[in-house]
Amino acid sequence: MWVRIRRTKMKSREEKLAAFGRILDILDELRVKCPWDRKQTNESLRPQTIEEVYELSDAILKGDDHNISKELGDVLLHVLFYAKIGEEKGTYDIVDVINFLSDKLIYRHPHVFSTAKAEDAAEVVKNWEMLKTREKDGNKRVLSGVPDALPPLLKAYRMQDKARGVGFDWEEKSQVWDKVKEELGEYQAELDAMESAGSEEERKAAYGRAEEELGDYLFAVVNAARLYGLNPDTALERTCAKFKRRFTYLEEHTIRQGRDLKDMTLAEMDAIWDEAKAKGL
Repeated sequence: MWVRIRRTKMKSREEKLAAFGRILDILDELRVKCPWDRKQTNESLRPQTIEEVYELSDAILKGDDHNISKELGDVLLHVLFYAKIGEEKGTYDIVDVINFLSDKLIYRHPHVFSTAKAEDAAEVVKNWEMLKTREKDGNKRVLSGVPDALPPLLKAYRMQDKARGVGFDWEEKSQVWDKVKEELGEYQAELDAMESAGSEEERKAAYGRAEEELGDYLFAVVNAARLYGLNPDTALERTCAKFKRRFTYLEEHTIRQGRDLKDMTLAEMDAIWDEAKAKGL
């Protein structure tokens, strides 16, 4: 059981500004006096930033408010660190970072800060994507805002979501199932072709086609999840966590019996796996 963060009263604007000023002062001092902090660069921080974001993601998926608060602090530190490095290079500072963000939020919410209208969240998203393509320094193409380095599952989801923002989507969400079935059939056909190939050259060609069809099938499944309001990355993450719990139970149960998994039959392992499921793991 995780420890829940202690609920505190709402902080005043003055307290929030004071806390922000405190961390800026601490970082300034660390940058001067700490050998490790002093040597950091954008490039050295980058992999650590990615790790911190994943740790935040883990805490969010676990509903762990205490660790969400802690991990948000770590992510904030990295934002401030990059801004500090920019300030030292004379290219930008935290004021620029915050002002860029504020200006962008005002520009992309004309239904709040101007006279435009948006009746629901879907219309807000559609307007947001269109406004991004018109910005001077913004994304000139709808999909250019999806990072190349994003994990493929998230990338597929974000690309589809951005395309939806400009009206490129199924008219009825139920239509997606014909596409899912079509892609699954094409994937299975190429797997069969790979298995029945008469030569190594034919097998390699079928393998390449099967890989492409697998990608198409996964893309279609992600599309179906999105249309029904499910996040496929979150769903798969939860399934991975569930598999880890059950397989660890299987492994530990086997060790307690003085046995090795390699020496067990699949039926024996399945029985222990079902036991783990019955325990709610």
